[in-house]
Amino acid sequence: MIDVLIVEDDFMVARIHRGFVNDVAGFRVIGTANCGEQALTAVAELQPDLVLLDLYLPDMFGLEIIPRLRTAGHDCDVMVISAARESEAVRGAVRQGVVDYLLKPFDAEDLRARLEQYAARRSNLYAAVVSGQSDVDRALARGAAPAAAAASLPKGMSVETAELIERELRAADGSLSSAECAARLGVSRVSARRYLEHFSVTGQAEVSLRYGQAGRPERRYSWVAD
Repeated sequence: MIDVLIVEDDFMVARIHRGFVNDVAGFRVIGTANCGEQALTAVAELQPDLVLLDLYLPDMFGLEIIPRLRTAGHDCDVMVISAARESEAVRGAVRQGVVDYLLKPFDAEDLRARLEQYAARRSNLYAAVVSGQSDVDRALARGAAPAAAAASLPKGMSVETAELIERELRAADGSLSSAECAARLGVSRVSARRYLEHFSVTGQAEVSLRYGQAGRPERRYSWVAD
């Protein structure tokens, strides 16, 4: 079980995020904090494995928390969840070693995909003895583009299907939904969405939301990795 601390100043948003996380198998929320100082105290007391960190906190910028955690000897991972779109914030997060950076607004599936990818990387890192570069690449979920990162595909996904969906995304005039991709390739919608979400998590594809008159927004994907 991966223990998660949510750092978010809006208690309603924190409640929603708690629900999202607790719905993902293998994850549980063990606490919340609504400011930086509370986050530092909560990490010391609760010892989470993963911190979901907002950047716009009332007492400090979220990235200021990370070096203070390291100085105090805490080795928890940090995933940024924020509306901060400034390039300096993103670069700063990368320099601080965050495991992911998810922009608000997002839905439950956005977070689920990233948490599952994080869990897979964590499992690879802790379960294997590093005997070569391929082991390091698998632990970091790094793969060789463009061939759909064959070596780092999650269990149950095939290189052949990944390459088909990659080619379809590259050839698309704009973006594709999972339903459109499935219809063009003759695969199931569930299968298409799984590959598309994988490309999104690894940064090879970008997700946008198309809002209709009713119901959930449609997730659309476009290829960005070249």
